[in-house]
Amino acid sequence: MICRIWHGRTSRQNADEYARFLEQRAIPDYRSVPGNLDVEVLRRDEGDATHFLTVTHWTSEDAIRAFAGDDLLKAKYYPEDEHFLLEFEPQVQHYTVVAKASPAA
Repeated sequence: MICRIWHGRTSRQNADEYARFLEQRAIPDYRSVPGNLDVEVLRRDEGDATHFLTVTHWTSEDAIRAFAGDDLLKAKYYPEDEHFLLEFEPQVQHYTVVAKASPAA
């Protein structure tokens, strides 16, 4: 399993709207791709800026390729991101998941 992590930063005044955008546009996009196991969007307010991480889990590099294209580490952006983001980081991070606990029954 591969964990893909993207980081973005927006102004604090746009953070609530961007959070809604991620929930309504980005999450369904991730989830529409076969091989996507889950998506989490994390938020951290810091002064006048707000940081967002999208943390996704994938079955394989082929599944990620179906989502992001052939350059697996290249960040994927939406046209709407122009309105929100303060900068565009060129790459994401990938980690191999070596241990994971399931929720308790």
